[in-house]
Amino acid sequence: MSEDTSRLIVPHPFSVRAAHWVGRTWARVSYGRRIEPTWLEINRPDIPILELPTVFNNFKIAQLSDIHGGHHLPDDYLNRAIDSTLAEQSDLITLTGDFIHKGYRHVDSVTRMLERLRAPFGVFAVLGNHDFSVRNATGFRRHRGLHAAVAAALTDAGIRVLRNESIPLERDGCLIHLTGLDDLWSGECNPDLAMKDLCPRTPRILLAHNPQTIHLLGEHRCDLMLSGHTHGGQINWPGLGRFFLGRKGRQFAAGLYRHLDSHLYVNKGVGFGWRFRFGVRPELAVLTLRKQ
Repeated sequence: MSEDTSRLIVPHPFSVRAAHWVGRTWARVSYGRRIEPTWLEINRPDIPILELPTVFNNFKIAQLSDIHGGHHLPDDYLNRAIDSTLAEQSDLITLTGDFIHKGYRHVDSVTRMLERLRAPFGVFAVLGNHDFSVRNATGFRRHRGLHAAVAAALTDAGIRVLRNESIPLERDGCLIHLTGLDDLWSGECNPDLAMKDLCPRTPRILLAHNPQTIHLLGEHRCDLMLSGHTHGGQINWPGLGRFFLGRKGRQFAAGLYRHLDSHLYVNKGVGFGWRFRFGVRPELAVLTLRKQ
């Protein structure tokens, strides 16, 4: 009878750790590519508003942002996001910029889908830096007329584009103001023009694509500013955080913030420039105003 001389080979601890790291990383990358970019979440924060008229208590505002329409964004996904928005039955729908990713090609197709949006107080929009064809703070525009084409297409779809202007929202004789500003990087953002002669005792909801716009408001009243732009960094990787956002971007990355006397809500956006999200799901926000 021969003696069994075989030995159990025990893998080196480093090899085990490396295998675990590779497997875990591959799973995260697959998830970030295939699942999260079109896994819409709905967030419903309550916003206390000073001097809010009683008739506007529980007023619901739906916000979509950063659609980045293009060949990379599935039409069925955008339509599902629109369906989810309509299902919330909000009083007002707001769209905070970056409707297309680049160029003119997808302007009409995106706005035709957005045409389905309807709300009792209307659907309002502001333009983002991609709509102005501006990719950074230098303000250089690759397609100088793109913003006008986007604004015209949205208007044709029944969506009111606010460009440095305010409108009153009236219910039972009481008012709140809705203000929309042009994108910060466009060089055309003008809070003074937009809020000229507004009553300082009337609550104001402000739409501005870039959350850093809040630093330009000065003494102007702003109870709630709705923004997008950051995509929440699009990646919030374990151990590395939101490494695609710089210091300023991380200041207002995603969600609800308090800045001086203003509430600021930064939407993570619906779309993406490249199909990858991790730890930062796309978002529909439904904000409810509460009398303070």
